Amino acid sequence: MPRRTRAVIFDVGNVLYDWNLRQFFEKLVPAHELELFLREVVTMDWHGQHDAGRPFAETSAEHIARWPRFADAIAAFGPRFSETVTGLLPGMGEIVRDLHAAGVPLYAITNFSHEFWPPFRAREAAIFDLFVDIVVSGEERLTKPDRAIYHLALRRFGLAADEAIFIDDRAENVVAAQACGLRGHVFRDAADLRARLESLDLL
Repeated sequence: MPRRTRAVIFDVGNVLYDWNLRQFFEKLVPAHELELFLREVVTMDWHGQHDAGRPFAETSAEHIARWPRFADAIAAFGPRFSETVTGLLPGMGEIVRDLHAAGVPLYAITNFSHEFWPPFRAREAAIFDLFVDIVVSGEERLTKPDRAIYHLALRRFGLAADEAIFIDDRAENVVAAQACGLRGHVFRDAADLRARLESLDLL
């Protein structure tokens, strides 16, 4: 018999926090080149290297050599990464605080650079201090949806898979978590998530 869900594991970007590259780079890239820059320069494939643990000094040097006219914008991405994360998504701070107040253990698994994470975590300490533990992909050199990162997290968190629900905005990450035995929820908005958590008697 599956155990009662007793813990919540969050993704961070676009679940807890709004990650918005456009609002950051529109201040640094000429308007007539912004769409090209977002489509071909700061791509998810390029940024994914940071989530997997590659140093920004290496990836930025390679990218600047490829796109020299965008050198300043590329160079700014690493040291100013926290500015690309604009704040908590509506209703999500309340959900985190309500879960914590109810005594529900909170965890996270995030695809995040090991270099970008510490300043962001420090800026958002009021929220992340409520979490028991957070697995950061860049520190582990494992990224979602690789099942290995979920198994690592469960071992570190001291949880059986069927004791937790995993929440992510990307369906492929949720499917991988479910394949590891976790309950899963594809995030759409705070109201939908709150209803799911209430259905599990977590709120």
